[in-house]
Amino acid sequence: MALTKAEERTLESIVVPSDDDPDMPEFPPDDPHWPSTPTIKISVPGFSQVFLKDESVNPTGTHKDRMAWEMVVTYRQLLMAKRRGRIKKLPQMSIITSGSAANAIQSMLRKYGLPNLKALVDHRMDSGVKKALQRIGCEIFETDLSRKVLHKDDILRLTNNEGGIDITSDKSLQPFNVFYDWMSYDIINQNASYVFVPYGTGHLYENIVNTALKEEKASFHDRRFRGDPDTIRRCNFMGATTNNPNTRADKLYSPYLPFVHFDTGWIRMAIENGYIGSKSNALAVQERYFDIALGIAKKNGVGCEPSGIAGLALMIQMKSQLPRKSKMLIVNTGKTKYAAP
Repeated sequence: MALTKAEERTLESIVVPSDDDPDMPEFPPDDPHWPSTPTIKISVPGFSQVFLKDESVNPTGTHKDRMAWEMVVTYRQLLMAKRRGRIKKLPQMSIITSGSAANAIQSMLRKYGLPNLKALVDHRMDSGVKKALQRIGCEIFETDLSRKVLHKDDILRLTNNEGGIDITSDKSLQPFNVFYDWMSYDIINQNASYVFVPYGTGHLYENIVNTALKEEKASFHDRRFRGDPDTIRRCNFMGATTNNPNTRADKLYSPYLPFVHFDTGWIRMAIENGYIGSKSNALAVQERYFDIALGIAKKNGVGCEPSGIAGLALMIQMKSQLPRKSKMLIVNTGKTKYAAP
């Protein structure tokens, strides 16, 4: 089935210079460069080498912009499938969201004239956030996300999108190993002793650790790898999460968020085989440390929200257990910027 003229223009506009060539990066699409976000040294009392990977400079303020770009790349494949007659029309995507992912994805879809995103949100979501998502074209559907785990078919049904694509969970697209691959190389190339990462869905943490495992075991390294395999074996990858339903880090908590999976068996095996540091784990952050982390971030001129700076909060919580002179890397996933009314 032929593409419409508008679809042909959209297809031509989605340019992917390369998947792994650091001299031909793909993100951000308007001005591709790598690294696309900075890593800066920050001052944290009691530590001499603390660096911060700052994703707040992305278009909508968070690392979710990288995921959004991969959704556009997915639509590029779908457009080519439609051109070849494999599908009759472009499907819509559905996602469970607390706001930042839908904001980033819909902003990118809108830019390329692609089908609007169907966003499933908790019925208690702030009305201002819902209105902000609707302003940019999101189709909003509400439910009580605390009642039970929602799987792919549930999500598609609740968003009136049967036959569509659930990007919350559907691995048929195989996106989870490419959402944050360039970012993961930025991180492991820093050769840190500890890496502290916000842990909500777990996608980012898993991308980083899987990239580290890949390069630690590789005979031939990815072109983006500039790190040291020996350092990876000693590096402790720390996921910062919360089990507090009233947490300020609202992007990190949902009692029934589907497909949140910290696979202790998987991480334990990686540790036992000597692939990563022995203290690697995902730990809950106590609320008071978010305030301390936000204060330190502000003094260092870092834009963030509690969820985004959770890694620093965990580092401060673990202060007495950490070597003060070793290199620490904090991943700041940023602060969501919604379009003005």
